Amino acid sequence: MAMNSTEPSFEQAMEITTRLLKLWEEGELSDEVLADQVGELVNSRDGARGFFVISLAGDCPLMDRLPEPLVMQLRAAGDGVVDLSVRNLAMSSAMALHHQRQADSEHQEGSERVAARCRELLRLLEPELVKQRLEQLLAASTGNSGEDVEFLNRWGYDEEQKQAITASIEAIAEV
Repeated sequence: MAMNSTEPSFEQAMEITTRLLKLWEEGELSDEVLADQVGELVNSRDGARGFFVISLAGDCPLMDRLPEPLVMQLRAAGDGVVDLSVRNLAMSSAMALHHQRQADSEHQEGSERVAARCRELLRLLEPELVKQRLEQLLAASTGNSGEDVEFLNRWGYDEEQKQAITASIEAIAEV
């Protein structure tokens, strides 16, 4: 089956996101226009992956003060955005611990910032989808059961990293 030519590749999505965030930061793009553009991006898996790689890890403050129109677009995208947000939460939580062990405070801070941004975003997405997806991750990180076991094993996370993931999940519910 041919790929829909209107869907950006992962690399294209990263480039598009970088350009959009720069324009938004410079005041050249309104929250509404940015939200519409991002809404189109996150309708495909690669588009959403590219958007989150740049927006979660970058220096742009967008994910620290999520504009309402953007939140609405991300909520509307449904399961795909929730899934990627949960996976990014897991990876950044585990990597923060990894970097701490390596005494790499710069990368540790970066991973902690991504985890904090993911937690904040997940608090704003559709609550039932988020709850179901977090419960699935929690089953894997605490009980080594369910669909996310393979995901956690693929990255080779140890028990302490799984505990860090569990703590991040629990922090979402505490607010």
